[in-house]
Amino acid sequence: MNLYSVLETGFPKDKTACAIETPEGKYYSWDDLEKATSKLANLLSSLELPKGSRIAVQVEKSPEALFLYLATIKAGLVYLPLNTAYQSAEIEYFLDNAKPGAVICSPKNFAWFSQLAFKANTEFVFTLGEQRDGTLLERAAAHSDQFKTVARQDDDLAAILYTSGTTGRSKGAMLSHKNLSSNAKVLKDFWHWQKGDVLLHALPIFHVHGLFVASHGALINGSKMIWLPKLDIAQLLKYLPQSTVMMGVPTFYTRLLAEPKFDAKVCANMRLFIAGSAPLLTETFNDFIARTGHTILERYGMSETAMLTSNSYSGKRVAGAVGVPLPGVKVRVVGDDSKLCGVNEVGNVQVQGPNVFSGYWQMPEKTKEEFTADGWFKTGDVGRWGGSTTAGPVPDEYLCIVGRSKDLIISGGYNIYPKEIESFIDEMTGVEESAVIGIPHPDFGEAVLAVVVPKKGAELDPAGIIAELKGKIANFKVPKRVIIVSELPRNAMGKVQKNILRQEYTTA
Repeated sequence: MNLYSVLETGFPKDKTACAIETPEGKYYSWDDLEKATSKLANLLSSLELPKGSRIAVQVEKSPEALFLYLATIKAGLVYLPLNTAYQSAEIEYFLDNAKPGAVICSPKNFAWFSQLAFKANTEFVFTLGEQRDGTLLERAAAHSDQFKTVARQDDDLAAILYTSGTTGRSKGAMLSHKNLSSNAKVLKDFWHWQKGDVLLHALPIFHVHGLFVASHGALINGSKMIWLPKLDIAQLLKYLPQSTVMMGVPTFYTRLLAEPKFDAKVCANMRLFIAGSAPLLTETFNDFIARTGHTILERYGMSETAMLTSNSYSGKRVAGAVGVPLPGVKVRVVGDDSKLCGVNEVGNVQVQGPNVFSGYWQMPEKTKEEFTADGWFKTGDVGRWGGSTTAGPVPDEYLCIVGRSKDLIISGGYNIYPKEIESFIDEMTGVEESAVIGIPHPDFGEAVLAVVVPKKGAELDPAGIIAELKGKIANFKVPKRVIIVSELPRNAMGKVQKNILRQEYTTA
C-alpha cells in the first residue's frame, strides 16, 4: 500500500483543524495540506516521468517542503532529500549517481544547481523558497487540488536517503513504502500518541529523524505540528507550553538546560521528550529530570532502518541504554566469531524487520557485504544487552550501544565519515596526508578534528585549510580544529592508529 494512504488514515475528519502552525503566524488546515499536496502531485504527474523516478530536493524547511514530500509519495515517485548544507561537489555526485527525473532547489541556488542537473541529464528543475516563492508553486497553482493516490506495492521504493560510507562515496539507502509505513504504525502505538497531541517540530526534514519519525508520527495521529525552521531556543521556550511532544538530538536538550528560563513550568503541558540520532549523555539525562521532572525517552535507529529500539513509554527509561526492540523488529548481538553474545557481552549489532531497507542504490556488491548470509543487516554499531552504565544497572532486555565500528563521527546528530573529509584535505596543495577523528564536545557530542601532515618543505595554515573546506563540503563536516604534525602514528602494517590520535587530542 502507498505510504501516503497509510498516513492519511490518521488525518482528522475536521479538515478545518490546524495541521501546521509557523512562528510567522501562518496556519495551515488539514484541508490546506491535502489540497496543496494534490496540486503538487498533479504537477509531478504531468511531467510523465517513468515509474520509480527520483525527485531530488534540496530546499530550506517550510510547510511547502513537507507538502512536496507528501506529493512525491502520493504520486508514486521516489523522494530523495538532500541536506541543505551540501555544496556543489557533493550535489554533483548525488545527481550523477541517482539520475533524478526532476530536482527542486532553493531559488538562490538555481544557477549552479541547474547546471549540475542538466549535466546529469535531468530535464526538470524547479525552485522552492522559504516564503512560498519559486517556480514549483507557480506551476502547481494551475493544477487541480484533487488527486487520486497512485497505487504502490509494499516493496516499491518510497525514498532514497544518502548515507556516507567509511570508505568511498555516499551510499543511497533504498526505503520502501512498507519500510516506512510499518515503522510509523509501530511508533504510533509504542509511544502512545494520543488525541490532542501537538508536536513541536524543530528538526530538519532531510533525514530520518525529522522527515519520517517526527512528521510521520504527527501525520498518522492527525496531530498539529508547530513548525520551527531550525533549532531556536527562544522559540522552543515560547512554544513548549503549547506542545505535548518534542523530538530532538541531544544538542536540543543541552541547550535548553543552559537556559535559566527553562523549567518545569515551561514543560507543564508536555507529555513526551524523545532523543536520538546521537548518544545522550547520562549527565544530560539526569539534569533534565532534576530541572523538569520529565525523563527523556532515548531510542535507536539509522537511515537504513528507521527506528529499531526504544526505551519504554510507560516503563523504565535507562540513561545510556536505547531500550528494547520495537514490535516486529529483531535485534541480535554477535561476536566476531558470529556466535550470539550473552548479557553484558559486547558484539556487533545486527537487525531484521519490515523496517529494514532492501539495499543501497546501484551498489549490489556493497549491499551483499552489509547483510549476513541468513539475512540480517549489519548496522556497523557495537553493543551489548544489559550490563550497567554510569547511571546504574540496565535490564537484560535493553540494548546499549557502546561504540561504532570504523571511524564514524556523530556531531549534532549528523553522521560524519572521516574518509570523505580526508579525501578533500589530501587533494590540497602542500598536503602529504591527513587523518580525521572525532573528539568529545559538550554541545555537539563529538567535534571533527583533522590531523594533517605537510609535504616536505611545505608550510600549511590551519585556518586556510578550514576556509578551503568550507567552500567544498557541508559546514557540519568542516573540522573545528586542524593540527599540523610531522607524521601520523602507524602500526606494523602501516595503518594509521587513530586510537592514538584520539587519546592525544581528546584533552588537548
